[in-house]
Amino acid sequence: MNALVVLLWSAAVALVLIVAGIFAALVMMDRISFGPGDSSPSASQSEEGTAAEIDTSYRVLILNATSQEGLVAAAEEALQAQGWAQGDVFGSDRASEEFETTTVFYVDDADEAAALGVAEVIGGAAVQQSDFYADFNDSEHPQLTVVLGTDRVSGGAPSTNESEDSPAE
Repeated sequence: MNALVVLLWSAAVALVLIVAGIFAALVMMDRISFGPGDSSPSASQSEEGTAAEIDTSYRVLILNATSQEGLVAAAEEALQAQGWAQGDVFGSDRASEEFETTTVFYVDDADEAAALGVAEVIGGAAVQQSDFYADFNDSEHPQLTVVLGTDRVSGGAPSTNESEDSPAE
């Protein structure tokens, strides 16, 4: 019986250490935060004064995080009208969960101006730096990710609602 108690305590300690390690890793990767999030600029200039730039060398992934069909096609058309090649703008018309605010995500600081440009072209989108989509980004073909939120559902027009969301999966 004494061996069983030691085994159970060992298992409990191991479980606590594993959970603590996972939690610490999530905090260090900024997947969990304990305060108000940073506000994302949504105008054509960020707080530091970065000007929007329409840079068609970027690939643009558009994810529709709403239940309304056709929003991706409308965003693709807007970007292609500004000079993006058809093969450089692509998307998915339905996400597994809804996302509140339309947001353009970029990976590196150098991509901010281009992200602001995309936000300006599609209209009314927030801009946020995130490494969530970093796996899709490479130096030869940098990529921006647009997540269309429920602020687009009523008629497909952007709203003035500017709350911050986490990247859609």
